[in-house]
Amino acid sequence: MAASSGLWSCEDPSRWATVLALHGEVLRARAGSQGRLETLDLWYREELPAAIGGGRAEKHVTRDELERLLAWKLARGRFRPRLQQLVASNPPELVVQCSAAAFHLLPDVLAAVTELCALRGVGPATASAVLAARAPEAAAFRSDEAVAAVPSLSALQYTLQHYQLYLGQVQERAVALNRASVSGPWTPHLVETALWTWAVGQKLCPGVLPDLGPGTANVGDTRPAKRRRTQTN
Repeated sequence: MAASSGLWSCEDPSRWATVLALHGEVLRARAGSQGRLETLDLWYREELPAAIGGGRAEKHVTRDELERLLAWKLARGRFRPRLQQLVASNPPELVVQCSAAAFHLLPDVLAAVTELCALRGVGPATASAVLAARAPEAAAFRSDEAVAAVPSLSALQYTLQHYQLYLGQVQERAVALNRASVSGPWTPHLVETALWTWAVGQKLCPGVLPDLGPGTANVGDTRPAKRRRTQTN
């Protein structure tokens, strides 16, 4: 069973909301004593979207923002220092150009991902993080934890085709939660956040998580699916 299948199999939006509300507590457990991840996460969820959608005549991200987003991604998941070197090697003007072109392609998320993957060190996962910051109603970050939560996605792959399958599942789940929810709108971005919270919480602080009933996976079932290695993600 996938690491987070207990949450994925739950159809009650109030329980999803309960898990989502625990994101800050689980994030602190993942960050440890230094707390850098907490600072990066606040920047990614609040400051970066505000910067993109603020006074910029043409919406884009800068190379500095892309590097900081990558630091958030790596702190949240698996650390891969080679990606930092590759991303830093992109000319600043190219990052602006590619990200602006990608944002213009929205809501076609797959076309926008393809545009961003022209940058060195940027694969579908990093590209999805950029797009989720700009359009959380359309895109979802492709975290290993969220992919492992979807039972129909048996192996972790860092390809556009696999991201398309994952995104479709997450978008459908957001629609289903919205259909049954009375507490507020669910986006693909929030679905990913809840899945990450559940998966990491199971490993680091299972006692804070709610009981989801018979479908809940136990802590012993939190081994990640087999990974297929690629250069960038």
